This record gives sequence, C-alpha cells and structure tokens, in this order.
Amino acid sequence: MKTVVAGALGECVHVAGVSNFLRLAEAAGWRTVFLGPAVSIQEMLQAARQEGADLVGVSYRLTPETGERLLGEFAEAADDLRSAGVRFAFAGTPPMAERAARLGGFFERIFDGSETPEMVLAYLKGQTAVQMTEVDFPQNTIERIRWKSPYPLLRHHFGLPTMEDSLRGVEKIAEAGALDVISLGIDQDAQENFYHPERQDPRRKGAGGVPVRTEEDYRALYQASRRGNYPLMRTYSGTDDFIRLAEMYVRTIRNAWCAIPLFWFNQMDGRGPWDLEGSIREHQQVMAWYGQREMPVELNEPHHWGMRDASDVVFVVSGFLAAYNARAFGVKDYIAQLMFNSPPGLSDAMDLAKMLALLDLVEPLQGPTFRVWRQVRTGLLSYPLDLAAARAHLAASIYVQMALHPHIVHVVGHTEAHHAATAEDVIEACGLARRVIDNALRGAPDMTADPAISRRRAYLVQEAQETLEAIRRLGAHVADPWADAGVLAAAVTSGILDAPQLRNNRFGRGQMRTRIVEGACVAVDEAGQPLREAERLLALL
Repeated sequence: MKTVVAGALGECVHVAGVSNFLRLAEAAGWRTVFLGPAVSIQEMLQAARQEGADLVGVSYRLTPETGERLLGEFAEAADDLRSAGVRFAFAGTPPMAERAARLGGFFERIFDGSETPEMVLAYLKGQTAVQMTEVDFPQNTIERIRWKSPYPLLRHHFGLPTMEDSLRGVEKIAEAGALDVISLGIDQDAQENFYHPERQDPRRKGAGGVPVRTEEDYRALYQASRRGNYPLMRTYSGTDDFIRLAEMYVRTIRNAWCAIPLFWFNQMDGRGPWDLEGSIREHQQVMAWYGQREMPVELNEPHHWGMRDASDVVFVVSGFLAAYNARAFGVKDYIAQLMFNSPPGLSDAMDLAKMLALLDLVEPLQGPTFRVWRQVRTGLLSYPLDLAAARAHLAASIYVQMALHPHIVHVVGHTEAHHAATAEDVIEACGLARRVIDNALRGAPDMTADPAISRRRAYLVQEAQETLEAIRRLGAHVADPWADAGVLAAAVTSGILDAPQLRNNRFGRGQMRTRIVEGACVAVDEAGQPLREAERLLALL
C-alpha cells in the first residue's frame, strides 16, 4: 500500500483541504498520514522519511509572496527525496497555485481549488497528467462506476429543439466536466419515426428534445462530447423499430446503456404504436439484444406507475418485475432506477422506505451473472416553479437519495417545471448535486435505521408479495408467469397492476383509488379508508 503524508506548511493553519485530500486518498487505497496545521519544512520532510512516503501533499493558503519564498525553501530542502522518487503535490488558492507553478516542475500536480473531487480522485488513482485525454476516462459504464467510486456517476438529460443549440450545449457540458453520462433527450418523432420519414410531422420537429434525423446527427453529437471529461452518451430506446435503433445507437454514440420500460411507451400511454402485450414482447427482445452484448440495461419502469398515482405497493411490484424480466432475458448488469418524489406528496421517510422495500426484493436476484446497480433521481413532477425553491428541492432530494449509496445519480435539473435545461442549467444543477454528494459522503446519518422507515419497508415487502402471488396465480398455466408477456399484460387489464390515472384507458382499469396517508401513497376504499393488498385484490374478482 502506498503512503501519502500531507499538511499545511509554515504558518498556514487551514487544513480543511488537506483533510479532504487525505479522505479521497483513503478511498483510492492509500495509507494516509495527517500532519496537521503549521508544519515546518523540517517536520514535514522528517515525517516523509519516517513514514516512507510515496507522495507528499503540501498546502499553503496565505500571502502568495510569503508562500512563494517558503515553497522555494521547501523544494530546495526536499531535493534529495524528489531525486529518490518521492512525488510532491501542492494545493492552495489560485494566486498561490500560480506561484507554486514557477518552481520548475517540482510539484507534479498543483490544485487551486477549482477541481472536482473526481479529478482529485483520478490523480490519486494514478492519472498524473493535468490535461487528461479520452483514455484517462473509462468509456464503459461499469468500468466508469468502479473508477469513480466512492462518488456516483452523474447523469442528466439534455436536448434542445435544434441540432445547432444541442451541439453547442454538449460541448459546454463536456468541457465543464459536469456529467459522466449525457442522456440525449430526443424529440418524439425521432423516438417513434426515425426510420419512417413519411410518418414524421414537420410541425412537431424538436418537440420534447433534439430533432435527430440521420445517423450523422448522432455522430456529430457524440463527437461534440469528445472533450473535457469525455462523458459517456446514451439515449432513449425508442417506441418502434427497437433493434434497428439499438444497432444504430451502438454504432454512432456507443450507447452507454439501454433504458426501456416494461409496460409503457405504447398505446396505453399514447407514446408508441404497439399494443400492451406486443410492446412487452418487443421490450423483452431489446433486453435480450443488449444482454447478449453484455451491455447494461435500465428499466425505467416503477416511476411510471408512481407518476400515475399508483400505490407504493404497485410501485414496488413493478420495480421487482422489471428486474426479474431483465434477468430472465439475459441482462448481466441491471441498472435499477429509483425515482423519488413520485407521486410528489410522499414524505421523505416513506419515500425512502418504498425504495428500500424495492431493493429488498430486487437485490436477492443478484448472482454471478446478474448484478444490480442503483440509480437514483428526483421526481419529474415534484419541482416547484420558483427556481430558488427548486434548487433547494434538488439538494434536499439528492441528500435523501444518498442513503441508498447509489452508483448513479440521475440529476433532474431544477428548471424542470419551467423550461428544458440549457447547458448552463445542467452545469449549475450538477454543481449543486456534487456539493450534496460530497457532504453525504463525508458522513451522513443513517436514515435507513429510522424505526418508522423500517416498519414501512417490511410492510411493503409483505404486501408486494401478495400482489406478486396474484400474478403468479393468474399465469398458473405458463412456466414463468412473471416473465410472460401475456400474463404481464393480463395483470394490467385485470386490475392487479393498476393506477388511478388509467381510468378510461382501454388497457388499464383505473379502479384503484389512492391517497397520501401519513406520507405514504396507499390504496383506499370508496370511503377513503386504507386497504390491505389482499382486500384490494379480492375486490377485483
């Protein structure tokens, strides 16, 4: 194990940055020695020799003129250590960093406080070049998750109504190092009619995202991202021609992972041409296609039920079925999407309990050929219009989400209720998210230990098992009811899986009534009294 010693030099007593640097070093596998404030040159070098230091971290945040003289003396006194292979890094204010850079390359890396924690972590993991290139940043989702740990990947949707604005925006986002994953938000015609120009409506061009119309459009957007921290890129799986689109996404943008629902993006929600059962079969085939290529798959499923005011139990059940189908159709790396604040009236405690219950059902599916990666996000419909309040909501929501120790944080920009995020909005939202994540990683209270959360978590698992058993009975005639498209479709048409907003829908019953009761979204009877799942299911007969 390599050793790093670090402290504040001379009369400088500011050690918060030193402590943070050493915390990151521990995460990167170093043995750390904290020397504290106001360390003399002799004390620092003596400690470096005694500890067998591989790296010495020097901090100074006071007057640049005084600091420059002090660093010169330090470099001269440390020359023998440097000649012996000991490395030196410096951190200070931007003016002080400029003075440190004048020492003829004595310090192999100089930090001025503008670096993200991930950039410091990358240095500690062996990437010493100031100007990093594409080879320094993993271009595979799972590799990048592991490389960036303990920090989660940051993802954000981005797509403006014109190609020109979208290209410029991707460049800005990548150059700023704001994201690990740019999720291209493409317009509806691109999702449904990319290979059917005769079905496209020019009046809808750019509605809901960037109007990609050719493979060259995708290649241009990907090329725009080849700068800064070289983020990964991914996009929607579309609502028709699924496999053709998947092949094209891999060719053009090296699609980081597939995102597809199980029950949605079809005639049931008006977002695609397929009927319910047919779309489930198509989605299963897409999972299999990506699974055969060992590419990650995300089923953006449960929040669609939550956004339609389904009960917490149905949310949890749909999340389990999504993961179960991913495994059944050969997915190796499954990204479990956990959208908080859906529906918006949930309390933080009950929201967290719901997510923990979902994970209690999903994570036992893991094995040598099936891994679960946790992705959290803020609810699309939960943002207030006031931007100051929206910023606060983003920060508060992500702090709660960090209790799940996510591998990916899908940042939903604070402008969501007002306008589609510009590049500047994305960069700001990610800055807010980074600060929250950094605070949480320094030591957040264990919210999962709250007794009320634990009780609700156990209750939801028990209730979800009732619903899953009802689906199993519905499909008693098939070998694997939970992965059979016909049975899954029947689970919706029969009302086992239901949501209030499916009323007057030719696929769903919409008979479920729900209310927010003590912060949880529960099914209720006509009098507004909470229903156990067994009671609700019995009423369907």
